[in-house]
Amino acid sequence: MDYNNVKELIGIINNSALTEFEYKQGDFYVRMSKNAQFVSGNSISEQTAAFKSNKNSDPVIIPEEISEPITIIPQEKVEVKSGNFVKSPIVGTFYQSGSPERPPFVKIGDKVKEGDLLCIIEAMKIMNEIKSPYSGEIAEILVSNEDMVEYDQPLFRIV
Repeated sequence: MDYNNVKELIGIINNSALTEFEYKQGDFYVRMSKNAQFVSGNSISEQTAAFKSNKNSDPVIIPEEISEPITIIPQEKVEVKSGNFVKSPIVGTFYQSGSPERPPFVKIGDKVKEGDLLCIIEAMKIMNEIKSPYSGEIAEILVSNEDMVEYDQPLFRIV
């Protein structure tokens, strides 16, 4: 993001009801506050915004008139779920059953033992059976039938 994009973003924030705004993508970071007293430990006056790239440790101060108060909406806390995750060993297409007419191999709430068949992943026209490395109960099925899955993508959570 360059200076002109940041300046445009300041205008958008200025015309909104937000009081603070933060954006991070890769090594780019920008934080704007209509009531800011400091940014990265440096004092700045009210009605300023800071633009900082992680590549450059010094913030660039961009003065801009910010007249409206901004409201912050708190982020939801991410719940860390317990249990063991069965991950895809290959890239391919996820199938819950051996054919569309058959029921799924497992459903949420099913008890499984180590070695039980959970699903099939098709890769290069080869049907690969994915068996459970854990014993327990299927707590979550994290993909839908016929979804493309990536290597190491979680498929099931077993508790």
